[in-house]
Amino acid sequence: MNVGFVSLGCSKNLVDTEMMIGLFKNNNFKIVNNPKEAEIIVINTCGFIEPAKQEAINTILEMSEYKNKKCKYLIVMGCLVERYKKDLQKLLPEVDLFLSIKEYEKAWDEISKLINIPEEGKYTNMEYLEREISTGKNMAYLKIAEGCSNRCTYCAIPAIRGPFESRKIEDVLKEAEQLAKKGVKELVVIAQDTTKYGIDLYGKPRLAELLEKLCKIDGFKWIRFLYAYPETITDELIEVVKNNEKICNYFDIPIQHISNSVLKKMKDKSVQLIFADAPYNIGKDFGNNSDKWDNMYDYIDWCKVWIDECMRVLSDTGTMYFMTATQHMPYLDVFVSEKYNVLCRIIWAYDSSGVQSKKIYGSLYEPILMINKTKKSKYTFNYEEIMIEAKTGAKRKLIDYRKNPPQPYNTKKVPGNVWDFSRVRFKMNEYENHPTQKPEALLERIIKASSNVGDVVLDPFSGSFTTTATAIRLKRVAIGIELNEEYYEIGLRRTGITAIRNGKSLEKVKVRKTNAKSKYVRG
Repeated sequence: MNVGFVSLGCSKNLVDTEMMIGLFKNNNFKIVNNPKEAEIIVINTCGFIEPAKQEAINTILEMSEYKNKKCKYLIVMGCLVERYKKDLQKLLPEVDLFLSIKEYEKAWDEISKLINIPEEGKYTNMEYLEREISTGKNMAYLKIAEGCSNRCTYCAIPAIRGPFESRKIEDVLKEAEQLAKKGVKELVVIAQDTTKYGIDLYGKPRLAELLEKLCKIDGFKWIRFLYAYPETITDELIEVVKNNEKICNYFDIPIQHISNSVLKKMKDKSVQLIFADAPYNIGKDFGNNSDKWDNMYDYIDWCKVWIDECMRVLSDTGTMYFMTATQHMPYLDVFVSEKYNVLCRIIWAYDSSGVQSKKIYGSLYEPILMINKTKKSKYTFNYEEIMIEAKTGAKRKLIDYRKNPPQPYNTKKVPGNVWDFSRVRFKMNEYENHPTQKPEALLERIIKASSNVGDVVLDPFSGSFTTTATAIRLKRVAIGIELNEEYYEIGLRRTGITAIRNGKSLEKVKVRKTNAKSKYVRG
């Protein structure tokens, strides 16, 4: 009998398809590429995100049309089946057999019953060593682990694929040697999180060791590894990539898709640092919206909601900084003081007010509140990273006779809670087309002080994406949320994700910020 395959979704799914092809082929079935010629059609589905689910359903319906012709059996397997098998059985009677991922070990038994094979045959299980490579003779995927144990609340992978399970290193190497003998030149190492490889089996990451051993196998010219998560990228791994010519010199790091609703879906205690520069309720024009509420009380209530959400996703040892207008901050200060813990009240002072008032004194500062969960909570404060030049006798090289022996005064000190940073102006290199852009120097101090390399930094009101761009430059993991498409494109460029979107160049073109005046401007 002729068997045709359709494989949807990721490369890890494709490996499963290749194992199923090998299972059929080793049981004397003929594999065909044209569904018109197939008596059995097998569809391996993806069930991760909505577009993938819709594509899977459409493909099933499309392939079911061939049952009116030569096709006798339609088999559906994969992630969509794992998530919705019972529903699919009711909705799609055209399908003869649904195989969930948990049923792969007994897949051939089910297939044998379906197509009435008198003998089970030699091969009864889906095996890595028996898979049929579908990516051409020069390139192949090497799956080193299955599943994921991170359990992020916005991700279905752990529920579909189960917890993270590494394959034994000897089994992986055996398969790799077989691929090399078949003529594979480019090997792509894959897992849901490749950098965690080995932790569950050996108690520590062993990806670096595995890559070194793969490099010793004759035949491979290029080795890549996909889906490397920053928190498990070790110095050892970096050295292995650096010192082995076969390993392609880059790290493929996944970035989560984000939207305005992501905050509520994020995992509890998953972020080490939050900087929130929310709208101030002063009538600023942001193009697609104006930051104006009906009254102050509605605005304060809104702020309490996002503050609580931020504190929910903040780790027990994390820190949050947030800003708002001077007239609103006292209300929010009282709120967080009663519910959380205020670490510091900071004043960002700048050299001139934005709009010159003629009837009152112009505003020359904005308040910043630094908070954490409780008074007993430990938190990061890298004071040595943010030392500044002291304005004391140090500059005059005076001697501190309090020390024994006497020593020159220390020229460095930890900044106080009044920060002097210039506002971002049109002529500055860092200027972006945003009406309330914060200076990079301000964010650099916050990120250096309250996070470490590899920590997750969240900005739920990204605006010009200064926080995310600065965090990435400082080797943190950055998450930014923004509802304005124009500012989102600024973020794509500033974070280095892409310079082109939908055929449009995201090259920086400076224009003056909005002329819209705040409702609080007088004179």
